[in-house]
Amino acid sequence: MIIQLAIGCFGLSGVAGLYRLMRGPQLTDRVIALDVMLMSLMGGITIDAARRDDPINLILLVVIAMIGFTATVAASRFLETTSTDPETS
Repeated sequence: MIIQLAIGCFGLSGVAGLYRLMRGPQLTDRVIALDVMLMSLMGGITIDAARRDDPINLILLVVIAMIGFTATVAASRFLETTSTDPETS
C-alpha cells in the first residue's frame, strides 16, 4: 500500500515537472523542472530497489545524481554568464 502511494506521488511530481518544462516561460523554470523530474525518477528507482531488495540499482542512482548535478551546475553557469542584469556588467 505505501509503495503504491510513494510511486504515485513520485509519478505526480514527475508530471508536474513535465508540465513546468513545457509551460515554463524562462530557462530557469525549465532547468528546475528537469531537476524535479530527475529527482522523481531517482525516487522511483529507490522505491523499486527497496521493493525488490536489490541494491544493484543504487549504482544507477549515483550515476544519475552525478549527471544531474553536473547539468545543473553547467546550466547555472550558462545563465550566470548570459545575465542581462546591469549591476553585473
